[in-house]
Amino acid sequence: MSYSTSRLAPVPVWGWLLCDTHAIVEVLVRYGRGQDRRVQVALAQMGADLALTAQGRARPCIPHSATGFRGPGRRMDLCPQLTLEALRTFGRLPAHRQPDGLLETARVLLRVWQRRGTEKPYMFGHGLDFKTIKWPPAWYGVASVLDAVGRYPALWHGADAKPADRRAFAELAACLVVYNVDARGRVTPRAVFRWFEEFSFGQKAQPSAFAIAQVLTILRHFDELTADIRAVDVRSLGSSRAGTGAAQPPRLAGRTAWEVRQTTPDRQHRRTTLRMSRSIAGGGSANQVVNSGDTT
Repeated sequence: MSYSTSRLAPVPVWGWLLCDTHAIVEVLVRYGRGQDRRVQVALAQMGADLALTAQGRARPCIPHSATGFRGPGRRMDLCPQLTLEALRTFGRLPAHRQPDGLLETARVLLRVWQRRGTEKPYMFGHGLDFKTIKWPPAWYGVASVLDAVGRYPALWHGADAKPADRRAFAELAACLVVYNVDARGRVTPRAVFRWFEEFSFGQKAQPSAFAIAQVLTILRHFDELTADIRAVDVRSLGSSRAGTGAAQPPRLAGRTAWEVRQTTPDRQHRRTTLRMSRSIAGGGSANQVVNSGDTT
């Protein structure tokens, strides 16, 4: 969001992009405000913004009506950030309130990963920064992509599932684990946004219980893909367009540079994750979860 002048607004006005409004709407839905008339209007507009992009039916960056400003990149490209925010928001709604075409849009987002060697939406690569979570995982990356598309199990299970999509899920989940979970099944943040220093996920010195819970909460969607995930050798995954052609190794304490053994959460890890997830879903604050002292 911004307050400034522009070529269309010589007097300063408030302006914003859809990646701002989508994020706000998602938070309101998450905290039970989905029935509010204003939120329903915003959800309807979010659905109406679906368009045919160069990659398929997804969400492009649309210029603000008052300022004319839009994000960088080609006009006909999808915006991966907008697309995952919308998928994640609609994935939080009951099925009868979800718009049509969500599976198609989710497949378009998966194809951005699948075609990373030949196509690259401006500013959205799939290298080490994409695979290493920057906490909290609000921006386009492996965790946020899996969190968004993981809300649509028909993509990898059932009559509509496609082998290529199932493979993409396995590759992404393998990267999530290998690049973020150490050999003991713990998550120590390696990159963080500013202003979160008071939280366990806002420091890089020790494992974060909250980060562990977040990663396991994402992975639990893909239990039936465990064998597929374990079979992925992340060394064999090609890099993004204009990259080196080979994937960079993870930089995790407790792993050798090319150790690719997938860490499968054991029963105790699952109990810890379930307890933390229930605490969050029940209204427990992030601090209560983070300060629980459980870094299993």
